[in-house]
Amino acid sequence: MSLFIYNSLSRTKEKFEPLHPGFVSMYVCGPTVYGHAHLGHAKSYVSFDVVVRWLRQGGYKVKYVQNITDVGHLTDDADEGEDKIMRQADLEKTDPMEIAQFYTRSFYEDMDQLEVLRANIAPAATAHIPEQIALIERLIKSGNAYEVNGNVYFSVNSFPGYGRLSGRTDQEALQSGARVGVRSDKREPSDFALWKKADERHLMKWNSPWSVGYPGWHLECSAMSMKYLGESIDIHGGGMENKFPHHDCEIAQSEAASGKPYVRFWMHNNMVTINGIKMGKSLKNSVNLKDLFGNIDPLVIRFFILQSHYRSQLDYSETAIKASTSGLEKLRETLKRVREQKSGSGLFDCAPFANRFAEAMNDDFNTPVAIAVLFELSKAINTALDHPEGISTESKKVVEKFLESAGRQTLGILNQDTSKSHGENRESEKKLGDVMHILLELRNEARKNRDFALSDKIRDQLLGAGIEIKDTKEGVSWAVKSGS
Repeated sequence: MSLFIYNSLSRTKEKFEPLHPGFVSMYVCGPTVYGHAHLGHAKSYVSFDVVVRWLRQGGYKVKYVQNITDVGHLTDDADEGEDKIMRQADLEKTDPMEIAQFYTRSFYEDMDQLEVLRANIAPAATAHIPEQIALIERLIKSGNAYEVNGNVYFSVNSFPGYGRLSGRTDQEALQSGARVGVRSDKREPSDFALWKKADERHLMKWNSPWSVGYPGWHLECSAMSMKYLGESIDIHGGGMENKFPHHDCEIAQSEAASGKPYVRFWMHNNMVTINGIKMGKSLKNSVNLKDLFGNIDPLVIRFFILQSHYRSQLDYSETAIKASTSGLEKLRETLKRVREQKSGSGLFDCAPFANRFAEAMNDDFNTPVAIAVLFELSKAINTALDHPEGISTESKKVVEKFLESAGRQTLGILNQDTSKSHGENRESEKKLGDVMHILLELRNEARKNRDFALSDKIRDQLLGAGIEIKDTKEGVSWAVKSGS
């Protein structure tokens, strides 16, 4: 049974065959770590987690790289504005690296809750400045980039295929997409920055042949994917909003430098809406995962995400979450019942369900259809268990093995124990949240009374217990430190 993936570049489903038999190279754009992860992050990384899981179940050895953006991502996503990490550091009156470290830990904490498997390699942009400088040097040497006043830009006109991923191939669209006016040191408004000269107040800067500065946002993914996966890779994933300018720029700089096709399969997940409205910080409707996890089982969130295809919009609402809670509980109860049921004599044929599940997953990772198959199986197996004959020991083993494979190994939704311990774990998490709320209220009261000694004592003792708190413009946030 062949796997077909929708390739954003060709806009068609294509049969997947890796460059090297049995081995898949995969890169997914990671988070820019200047705030806690939200539901949009969850949709993206849960979706690509299932892709990795299914490829590995198919017998492939997958080398999965997911970066951490901790420098260079400016507030307008192009070449102007403040660095997002630096801006957050200014707001929190601290160092940019502390911001990056804190929110990186927070990100992984949330992904662990969602049962998202860690990537094989998670490179940070700041740890790969030499590789990025070397890539710029190659592009200048090939005539695809130029230096002006300490800044280095990629010449879009030097790469005829620019914009083919997003479809923005006319110059007017490219200029509009640049999101900035004509700059005196750019040859064309659509040219994009590879290196930016830093001013005196810019804290994140490095020496380079052109100036003391920092790399452009688009550069890091090319440099790191080529370093760890080679100049041509099998799969590159990211959010649909990254097609332009980020991924178009990646293609241009990578292929201009290597002379080889950069990515064979481009995959893009769609956005999240809140009650039908696009989710975004500017609209003040961004849903923080830590807030969700205070009241909702993280695996319900994962299940909710997978009930929508990765290329479809995901609409969050209380009604949808209630339905997902009920649906996941039904599957958990079915698995529990199969495990606890005494063997009977009836035969149950699981093969049709397993085949249809595999067909769905091989059709561009169609998790909604795959989950529908699990519900059909659940209904059928419960009917069989209710029959006086029950099901035989062999049938029971086959069904349990399939639910284990499909529900845990592939979809990652039946990972937690369906017994009492699951409820106890959720209750413990809720109690921790309640205790933290009380402590932060006491600390806030101490700060209002200018009792800074008590405020600092609460902070320091929590840190000693493995819980880090931060004071931000939006309020106080907390996270359990990795390894605590």
